[in-house]
Amino acid sequence: MVIASKWKSLTLAFFVAAAPFVSGCSTERKPAPEAKPEPAAASKGRVEWVRAAEGEDVATIVRRELERARKDGRDLLVYVGAKWCEPCQRFHHAAEKGELDDVFPRLRILEFDLDRDAERLAVAGYASRLIPLFVAPNDDGTASARRIEGSVKGEAAVMEIAGRLRRILPRASAGPTG
Repeated sequence: MVIASKWKSLTLAFFVAAAPFVSGCSTERKPAPEAKPEPAAASKGRVEWVRAAEGEDVATIVRRELERARKDGRDLLVYVGAKWCEPCQRFHHAAEKGELDDVFPRLRILEFDLDRDAERLAVAGYASRLIPLFVAPNDDGTASARRIEGSVKGEAAVMEIAGRLRRILPRASAGPTG
């Protein structure tokens, strides 16, 4: 157990150090049509995904979710991904399977789709060169400077993203370090 914990710490440290070499998925790619969304899982101690409604102003949606997250004792990040983005899908699947619950037990992720929402996201400051994009929102619902974008591809994507997410979340949100 101690060896596994140290291995996780070393692996995480490696990927945090590799962050400057991150690539991710270019936001210029033309994707396949989006499938119907599935209901997001919601429970204490789990990473929670909330899919953003279509059409409404992004800052308004983010303000509403930020208020709700605070009432629920959760931290909110805005996420922009796409079905065709491999690191996006790897992170999303790991979170849905509960693999990140111990690391981010209070995290709520407000999910937007780049292909559907790009124009309205840009108005609120949630534009980027690469995806996945994770942003800690300002109180007014616009994007703050606390953000990460892009990731390595392959199996290492989940741990690489998780290590970088810790830097944009309040310290209290991150779970155990080992």
